[in-house]
Amino acid sequence: MSTGPEALVEQPRYVGLATRAIAFAVDAALINLAAVIVGLGSALILSLLHLPGEVKTILQALGGAAYILWTVGYFVTFWATTGQTPGARVMRFRVVPAEGGKLKPRRAVGRWIGLLLAALPLLAGYLLILYDRQRRGFQDRLARTVVVEAPTLSAADIRRNERRALRAKPAVRLPAPP
Repeated sequence: MSTGPEALVEQPRYVGLATRAIAFAVDAALINLAAVIVGLGSALILSLLHLPGEVKTILQALGGAAYILWTVGYFVTFWATTGQTPGARVMRFRVVPAEGGKLKPRRAVGRWIGLLLAALPLLAGYLLILYDRQRRGFQDRLARTVVVEAPTLSAADIRRNERRALRAKPAVRLPAPP
């Protein structure tokens, strides 16, 4: 048993398939809720306009493209800023580069592409999570990321607290009465 400084460094705890699936379901619900609200609002507005069928078809295609961009933007933005989507925050885990540090947007896009590719062969890319020592799926291998348990505070909360601590002025101590 090691008693040196390396023994004090806690190893990351990797997150498994069930936890990720629950987080993904939360994220899917949020993404689709926003899409339904926007879709209903758009349908209501368009119902007042008398547009030709070709225009409606084009608007539907644009709506589909907007939905895809919204979905990509949702995951990429959350992964690249805090490492956590709202679903991941609920389940208390974070996506980080395997070598540490912050996930860059380009790598987050690669991970999102990996999510799609992992789903194509009957979700086989996700089954890797069950057998990998670090619980990495195809998307994690592609983007060189790992999914680890996160503290209660998000990365954004931690940075915000650090900035507040730097701005805080030290308390003035008054001399004790004689």
